[in-house]
Amino acid sequence: MRREATDEWRGWREATEEALYGPSGFYRRPEGPAGHFRTSVHASPLFAQAVARLLCRVDEALGHPASLAFVDMAAGRGELVTGVLTALPAEVASRARGYAVERADRPAGLDHRIEWLAEPPEGITGLLFANEWLDNVPVDVAEVDADGVVRLVLVRAEDGTERLGDPVEGADAEWLRRWWPLAGAPSAGALPQGARAPSEEARTLPEDARALREGGRALYEGGRAPSDEAATLPEEAHAPPSAGARAEIGHPRDTAWASTVSTLDRGLAVAVDYAHFAAGRPPFGTLTGFREGRETMPVPDGSCDITAHVALDACALPGGRVMTQRAALRALGVSGARPPLALASTDPTAYVRALASAGAAAELMAPGGFGDFGWLLQPVGFPDPLHDGPADENAPLRRALLVDVADHEEQ
Repeated sequence: MRREATDEWRGWREATEEALYGPSGFYRRPEGPAGHFRTSVHASPLFAQAVARLLCRVDEALGHPASLAFVDMAAGRGELVTGVLTALPAEVASRARGYAVERADRPAGLDHRIEWLAEPPEGITGLLFANEWLDNVPVDVAEVDADGVVRLVLVRAEDGTERLGDPVEGADAEWLRRWWPLAGAPSAGALPQGARAPSEEARTLPEDARALREGGRALYEGGRAPSDEAATLPEEAHAPPSAGARAEIGHPRDTAWASTVSTLDRGLAVAVDYAHFAAGRPPFGTLTGFREGRETMPVPDGSCDITAHVALDACALPGGRVMTQRAALRALGVSGARPPLALASTDPTAYVRALASAGAAAELMAPGGFGDFGWLLQPVGFPDPLHDGPADENAPLRRALLVDVADHEEQ
């Protein structure tokens, strides 16, 4: 790859922003994201029903507030928020307010109860849910050249051709050093087996949402210490950089998540995405494209989705934790178990419905697929609901949200 830059070449972050969200961007096309790929939301209504149960748990933990918000980040055409509001019990639904946050225009026929916004609402109480949003927050890409220098990758929008640009410096270089050192590449992976507990920093929640807001926006002004995972990289991660090694520079996602979480006064923010962690970063990055249901070469011309896996450990704010979607859905009552065969004799119709539901649940929880997605849980305005501390006024909250999962299912 030649090191050259002209006016037609841009970094991937700038090129992706225009390709996805510009006037003729991919996410403004009339068919919407569902015309090109399936998320958990599109796979089965069981997903929205599980998120509705999570909203009910948050409602109980918060003492049944008069106004309970559900914010659907990167709402697409409003499928998730519509499904959640539909699945809520009547008493909760009477207090619930639905918000869809999306850059595209409001779709025709959307439930009138749903408020359509370009930015998340401020000062809310409830549940903010970002399903496959962070992977579409544009990021730059870095690559190691033949001399061992980490350089910005430049791309030409018309055909996706790449060249190497200037050396990576400043906040980008600092983020790579802390979260994705481009050295002898650790083995690629999703959620690591036997992941370590969060650092002491991650156990201390700021006193209020204001502190969270300011801390998030100053994330790369003052910096923060790497987590235990980042501090215990394999020995080969400290070796000289290998030519051709690549990484997506994730700090725009960290900042976007921190800013979004800060809109909550009290409640829970959840980010769901395909993820990787410091113990197993992909050696050549994950940048790719999707068009009409197929993975394709990423070309930033507006014709395809452009996405990259998320370093969820870097995004996590103090008090946050990550578990697999498989573990989260199990905790919310989703099961892929087959119905008893005896039901086929006593009620064949019910058996067929239960069998179809089990199949849909199995897809949502499948290893190597949706089940391996990471759920980043970020409580705001109350202590970590999984903290094993002495009984206090927050004990009802912890009981309402407490889930118990196998060690290898959580980080």
